[in-house]
Amino acid sequence: MQKLIAWTETHREAWLDCVRIYLGLGLLARGLLLITNTSTGYLVDMLQRTGQPWLLTGALLHYVMLAHFVGGAMLTAGFLTRLAAAAQIPVLAGAVFIVHRRDGLFAMGQSLEFSALVLFLLVVFVVSGAGPLSLDHAIFHRPKPVEPLPSH
Repeated sequence: MQKLIAWTETHREAWLDCVRIYLGLGLLARGLLLITNTSTGYLVDMLQRTGQPWLLTGALLHYVMLAHFVGGAMLTAGFLTRLAAAAQIPVLAGAVFIVHRRDGLFAMGQSLEFSALVLFLLVVFVVSGAGPLSLDHAIFHRPKPVEPLPSH
């Protein structure tokens, strides 16, 4: 057990990457669901509850679908992680502070709690960026220069 704990301590960034990948897959799946199943009108109904005009509701609907689908794929791969997470924040902030606020914390669907958790995780990834298991690391990581040994 101590070896497992020691290993996890030295690989903290990899664990955070696992959370990023899982979050990205969840948002990607939600985006795919919204893109392929808009006939149910669930998201349209939620957006109309905000009282916005239909044109704005349509624009928001497309933004939410693209942010979740494209942003989720980018978070999963760890590509432009901070940008992908930042693009999701307005969607989740709207879900937390406008759409699900009326439901309260103890609603049966737990939409407010889940949306707040996803919002929190997105803020974490805007601040922290991606770790070693990401395209960001593979493309943009610059190894620290090795300092020459002092000569005697």
